[in-house]
Amino acid sequence: MNYRSLTILLLLMAHVSAMRAQVTADSVPRRRGIVAALYSFVKGFSQVDTAYVEPQHYNLAVMAQNTNTYEVYRMRSGLGHDFVFSPKPSVKLGPYFGWRWIFLGYTFDISHLRESNHKQDLNLSLYSNQIGVDIFYRKTGDDYKIRSIDLGEGINTSSLKNQPFDGISASIKGFNLYYIFNHRKFSYPAAYSQSTVQRRSAGSFLTGIGYTRHSLNMDWQKLSQLVERHTGHGLFDGMDSQQQLLSRVKYSDYSISGGYAYNWVFAHNWLLDASLSLALAYKVTEGDSRNSGNWFRSISLNKFNMDGITRVGVVWNNTRWFAGANAIFHSYNYRKSQFSTNNTFGSVNIYVGLNFDRR
Repeated sequence: MNYRSLTILLLLMAHVSAMRAQVTADSVPRRRGIVAALYSFVKGFSQVDTAYVEPQHYNLAVMAQNTNTYEVYRMRSGLGHDFVFSPKPSVKLGPYFGWRWIFLGYTFDISHLRESNHKQDLNLSLYSNQIGVDIFYRKTGDDYKIRSIDLGEGINTSSLKNQPFDGISASIKGFNLYYIFNHRKFSYPAAYSQSTVQRRSAGSFLTGIGYTRHSLNMDWQKLSQLVERHTGHGLFDGMDSQQQLLSRVKYSDYSISGGYAYNWVFAHNWLLDASLSLALAYKVTEGDSRNSGNWFRSISLNKFNMDGITRVGVVWNNTRWFAGANAIFHSYNYRKSQFSTNNTFGSVNIYVGLNFDRR
């Protein structure tokens, strides 16, 4: 390599090194700017008017919680026959551990310790002052009981009340995402995650979107045999082939919701919350989109139904210790000319906890 080539190589190396240094120098503030903007955006979810909401003063929390789950299925045939089924409520107890606004824990089903009913239940709720999300998955067990049956006048079905029936299997999975308009003065976390304290009463309108996937299998033949043993009448008496009840229903539920929530501070450190959201939901039964060449042409007004979410909670919180109870229930409706169903499920929670590791 001659002197001229060496000089050119050294100049190129110096130029590349300078460019690399410039890129590094330019990218560091850019990365810091992006991180700062993202941090500011996320932090905005928890910004509050401290005259109404007192922020959390601790990093960590421990809590013991009792959870009681409930579920009801109401079904109605095209002939007006009405059926109500519900399982034995589940009673769960377990510990939770929290870091700021994240709570993780596990509850043991103490009501079915000696039973294997194949029930599965997963619920995850994340609350910030500005947005919230509910994610859930439920699969029923085989411990349903008949709560009531109405087969019309002249048929006494009282002997069927509380009879066990294992001919139902159902599952539901999905999420609800909602936005809280008055998030600086109204705090959902104060009512349902105890990460803030509501100091002055305030309310807020809510809006959201949701998606759920439903599956319901019903053994009508088994139910008909049970009814006939107790009443002497079968479910299908007088029905023709066009009126036979659906044995399997699978559908997706797309919804847009709106509602209102209010936090009432009725005494120092005490809070009572109540909220109701109604959703306009569009039900797409499995096979609808496949059987139609154009999805938009398959849209029908009779596929729209109203669903709902109800929340109620009472809390005592002095920022160090907290205790309370809440109830959260979801209701879904599905209607066809020959069959309709309403599914309501939810939980009642009772808890006591302690915050520690002050910020």
